Amino acid sequence: QVQLVESGGGLVQAGGSLRLSCVASGRTFTSYYMAWFRQAPGNGREFVAAINWDGGRTYYVDSVKGRFTISRDSAKNTVYLQMNSLKPEDTAVYYCAARTAGTIDYKYWGQGTQVTVSS
Repeated sequence: QVQLVESGGGLVQAGGSLRLSCVASGRTFTSYYMAWFRQAPGNGREFVAAINWDGGRTYYVDSVKGRFTISRDSAKNTVYLQMNSLKPEDTAVYYCAARTAGTIDYKYWGQGTQVTVSS
């Protein structure tokens, strides 16, 4: 079982930056693939970025490539999402998620943190 708690959301002007954090508690953080998803009002949940167990591989949705960076600090059981050059269309609730290696579905989810980008 893994518990995930996100923080770092807020209100920022277009072009600004935010860093989201997700602290994981429970078993063996390093065995989990971690990801960030987001959900804007009226939309479904969208994949944003993912990172493998040792941080050696990262994946991004096209709309955030070159602007967002996902990273993890295993010593702190934390995964980060650095978001630069934010756009109003990045406004959403951002969720941290975890899955074990060898599985497809993200089984564990945080409660979400609101990111609002004003124009």
